[in-house]
Amino acid sequence: MHSNLEALEAVIAAYRKEAIDKYLCIGDVVGYAANPNECVQKVKALAMIALAGNHDQASVNLLSIDYFNPQASEAIIWTKDNLNEQSNFFLEPLKLVYKNEDLTLVHGTLDNPKEFNYMTDDYTASKTFKLLETNVCFVGHTHVTEVFIQDKNKRIYYSNEKSMAIDRENKYIINVGSVGQPRDGDTSAAYCIYDTNQEIVQIERVGYDIETARKKIYDAGLPRFFGDRLLVGR
Repeated sequence: MHSNLEALEAVIAAYRKEAIDKYLCIGDVVGYAANPNECVQKVKALAMIALAGNHDQASVNLLSIDYFNPQASEAIIWTKDNLNEQSNFFLEPLKLVYKNEDLTLVHGTLDNPKEFNYMTDDYTASKTFKLLETNVCFVGHTHVTEVFIQDKNKRIYYSNEKSMAIDRENKYIINVGSVGQPRDGDTSAAYCIYDTNQEIVQIERVGYDIETARKKIYDAGLPRFFGDRLLVGR
């Protein structure tokens, strides 16, 4: 979400057209954009499971802003100043990892999840595969939709397929991209659907009112860069 209310509302509207029985959030509800409290409220009302992202933790003083570049740090300071008490209560206890019989969730990687490492290649993916106890793991953090697949012989493959059937002989790490600040060249909000009965994963996209989200960033006095990059998806 990254505090992008317009993107979040578009994704929720798209989800309402599907037969969704459980909503899961892998973190970074806040950061960058101008509606942190509204996004927290909607995630709190909808998601049965929500994890902490690095921006969530930094915004409630659980992660140092030294981790971030100067513009991101400026956005975190703004977010801290604008979070209400209810948002702080929601964000502070969020966990770093979730697992059930169907899937695992983590914002960055399973190895040292509190470090919020970026999974960008086979090597970084291999560290998570070694720790993965389910067939499917959903991650975010890079803002880029992509899939790493490990076959029964421990070979790792990369895929940019947006729909795939889960083969129980394989393991999958699926980066669902970003609702509120995609960086894969597609400006539309990214979201994911996992049909655990049919064992099919789909990464979906939906357009939203980028100009309104951008104007809010400007009007709030946040770094204009975070509004401008919404126009290019980078």
